[in-house]
Amino acid sequence: MKTIIFATGNPGKVREVKEILTGFHVITMMEAGLSPEIIEDGASFEENAVIKARAVYDAIKAREAAGDPAFDFAYCMADDSGLEIDYFDKKPGIYSSRWLGEDTSYDIKNGIVLSEMEDVPDEKRTARYVCSIAALDAEGTSTVVTEACEGIIGHEPKGEGGFGYDPIFYIPGLGTFAEISSAAKHEVSHRGKALRAILPLLKEI
Repeated sequence: MKTIIFATGNPGKVREVKEILTGFHVITMMEAGLSPEIIEDGASFEENAVIKARAVYDAIKAREAAGDPAFDFAYCMADDSGLEIDYFDKKPGIYSSRWLGEDTSYDIKNGIVLSEMEDVPDEKRTARYVCSIAALDAEGTSTVVTEACEGIIGHEPKGEGGFGYDPIFYIPGLGTFAEISSAAKHEVSHRGKALRAILPLLKEI
């Protein structure tokens, strides 16, 4: 089974990636004993995904150069994703995890979004989750895919599942990402779409 080292420390992302990439052995960079400094200074989801995947790849190669070829991996992968709210001119976008401060809880972030959109009608509450997935093979050749999931910002948090902005991201006819099952979320979500889109490309790169 091919091993993927995924550049994330987000437990929600780790869970979803492992649930979707069932044909691969997925471990996180921490599980691989890697802790590279990652500076997400790209101007797009695509650029940041590549930055993260490349940082893990470089960390592996540095360890190998030091005489510790500890990894027999097929791909280094990374996800960069976020929420674009049209009413906020597509913010927070690539700054979704850092918006209002990295240590600010999503309960607070979601509360602020809902407060500022309290009187905004449904037709102006459009939003989308965007996800870029970057994959580097053992030779460092990369590919990137980007997918999105359209929805609206709800009027109140709903659901106990998911993570991040999921309790306020509503898919008409389904519910919020925090209400629906993991399987249902994977079918329509930005991350589910991106991971499925990159699967055929993994063999090519």
